[in-house]
Amino acid sequence: MSPIPWVLHVDMDQFIAAVEVLRRPELAGRPVIVGGNGDPTERAVVSTASYEARAFGIGSGMPLKIAARKAPDDAVFLPVDHAAYEQASAEVMGALRELPGVILEVIGWDECFLGTTTDDPESVAVAAQQAVLAATSLHCSVGIGDNKVRAKIATEFGKPRGMFRLTEQNWFEVMGDKSTRELWGVGSRVQARLAEHGIRTVRELADADEAEIVGEFGPKMGVWYHGLGFGHGPAVVDDAPWVARSHSRETTFQQNLTTRAEIEAAISGLAAQAFADCAAEGRPVMRVHLKVRYAPFETRTVGRRLPEATISSADFIAAALALSAGLDPDREVRLLGVRAEMSMPGGGDAIERTPVRGRI
Repeated sequence: MSPIPWVLHVDMDQFIAAVEVLRRPELAGRPVIVGGNGDPTERAVVSTASYEARAFGIGSGMPLKIAARKAPDDAVFLPVDHAAYEQASAEVMGALRELPGVILEVIGWDECFLGTTTDDPESVAVAAQQAVLAATSLHCSVGIGDNKVRAKIATEFGKPRGMFRLTEQNWFEVMGDKSTRELWGVGSRVQARLAEHGIRTVRELADADEAEIVGEFGPKMGVWYHGLGFGHGPAVVDDAPWVARSHSRETTFQQNLTTRAEIEAAISGLAAQAFADCAAEGRPVMRVHLKVRYAPFETRTVGRRLPEATISSADFIAAALALSAGLDPDREVRLLGVRAEMSMPGGGDAIERTPVRGRI
């Protein structure tokens, strides 16, 4: 039998926490929570938690103050160190890039796809794990699939430090009875919208009328979500250098913003920083997005396409401020974020996103 193409998804195990433990070996085995400035009394969220911390219900995105209430006495809170994680990520990807017969597509600090043609994908997975461990002393898990969607989902079944194969042949056996929330790209809101149509499991999604899904999500995303029920997805691993689609800046305020002047000043500053990051790449901005988190912890987003791509910071700031007109004037604000989406090199466009309209 001739070798066949495979997609492997390599995902670092508790990456940020593991990097911190490497720097501080005495923390091994203790609950480690990384987020903000490392001060659980300040407003910030958990960036990552070690497996020991996760056992106490602590996870990414959780406010540090809540994490502190859940954490045991021996838990350690550490500040985020972007430079250290970027360095470790570069070493991981460098080691994987040296593997013979593979194509590497980086999709994040701590994860990537490998494309390979072989009759023994598990041997490639083992080689990847060994290469990463030898180069960095870090562990990873590997999902093996016949496309990116199945490889990505498979990784969760291999964690930690293991591997799992998920293909068309065992898709429904493994995934059929699982919640749609277990599918890559299905968040809580999409899950809820599917549930309104009586679709709660992966098999129910596959068995659903595609026209009904298209009616709910539109012709592009409706077809995509319906295909996820079967595990459909792209199978080509692309080693082209990653190009950022956007830059964003956000901040959590230690004291809620209560006046229009405070909010507009914060948005202007964040918009100027996000735009400067885009300008440094020499690419015009074509969309603006505003994120707001009201007290105590409700998050909304809104976005719109600019009338034309701009290289003017003033125009972008004005567009961000225009979005803020939809903010609820009666609610205090604890977090604001501004994201600038750029025109893609070569005239390509960024992915269209459905804007959230009305009051945010």
